[in-house]
Amino acid sequence: MTPLELGGVTVGAIVILIYLGVYIPIALTAVSFVAIWLMRDNFDLALNLLKIAVSESAMEYTFATVPLFSFMGLVVSKAGLGTDIYAVMSNAFRNVRGGIGMATVGANAGFAAVTGSSIASASVFAKVAVPEMMKYDYNPRFAVGVVAGSSVLGMIIPPSAMLIIYSFVAEQSVGEMFIAGVVPGLLLAVAYIVAIFLMGRFTPKFVGGRPAEDYVAMPWAEVASRTLPMVLLIATVIGGIYLGWMTPVEAGAAGSLLGLVIAVVRRSISWRGLWETLIETGHITAAILFLITAASIYSRMLGLAGLPNELEKLLTASDFGFVQIMVFYVILMLFLGTILDTSSIILIVVPLFLPLIEPMGLSLVWFGIVTVIGAEIGLLTPPLGISCFVIKATLDDPRITLKDVFLGALPFAGVMLIVLVAIIAFPSLTLALIN
Repeated sequence: MTPLELGGVTVGAIVILIYLGVYIPIALTAVSFVAIWLMRDNFDLALNLLKIAVSESAMEYTFATVPLFSFMGLVVSKAGLGTDIYAVMSNAFRNVRGGIGMATVGANAGFAAVTGSSIASASVFAKVAVPEMMKYDYNPRFAVGVVAGSSVLGMIIPPSAMLIIYSFVAEQSVGEMFIAGVVPGLLLAVAYIVAIFLMGRFTPKFVGGRPAEDYVAMPWAEVASRTLPMVLLIATVIGGIYLGWMTPVEAGAAGSLLGLVIAVVRRSISWRGLWETLIETGHITAAILFLITAASIYSRMLGLAGLPNELEKLLTASDFGFVQIMVFYVILMLFLGTILDTSSIILIVVPLFLPLIEPMGLSLVWFGIVTVIGAEIGLLTPPLGISCFVIKATLDDPRITLKDVFLGALPFAGVMLIVLVAIIAFPSLTLALIN
């Protein structure tokens, strides 16, 4: 069996296992382990490579960012910062057509900067924003579509779990990945707001809504009290990394401490709540560690099979250029996004394409942002569309079907694709804060 045939069989086996419901790391590890065993006819070699993958993943210093940022995000959610930033944004945009939708995007962008989770954003704003928009006669599809579309900001704007996973797979700096995600994340948020404005102007029936007769301007003192904690957290974490005052691990520790202090001052967390938060942090950390370990053994299997070298030779022989490779890559991302979640796509595809991207002199940091955004579009597309399923489950409203959520999210998936093309065409958008 040639390396290309072996690679095709293993990737196909992994995708099938995941689609059948097998836990992602188990699928990756099992297929990789068996492939190494069969290739070399040496069970001990496969076992030793697995041991090395586990030890290297667990001993990596920057891995400490995972539990720290996970804990910070969970504590911040309990402190109610998502609800606060939404209240401020909603008050500011209340009298603009589609304004509550714009407020939802702005609030999601701010919330993403302290949680790094699309799922958390989807569940929080499904409860807060959708009922508010329904109250003012917004189209239900638009209401759930805005929440679904803007929830993906949590995986792009740092601290993002997906950026951390990519940094391990591609052996890139977590700090650089975080900084690189700022401009693309803000660009996507602005693109969403512009899209909502254009929808309100040219397709008013899709947006719906009416002016808020009960609008009362929020006092500046209340605006400050609701936004200051989040501003402090963002400045501490992102500002500390960008200015070089803290490493990502130190920034995560500082953000976790500050988030805990905010939750205690607001009396939004009890001893029991703190214990539950620590347990959930442990679960998230263990899951991501398992993913990274599986990715490590998978990469070793691909290298042992010689697949990256074969792909590079194939690329050279076919004389594919940058445009052709990126078109193929984006199409592959969109296709896989319909059947796999973001972490699975990163773990399966990135090790295959890194040997093709590096010889071209392209930035692997930029490539990581392209990968995450491309894979994140899958959160809004059927049949998997995790964010859409989370919103439907969170709302539990018989008036809103899963079809409504997917159709509402479709325009925002289109906006994401446009932003992705812009980032591919202009890498400086990603690297502006790094260079």
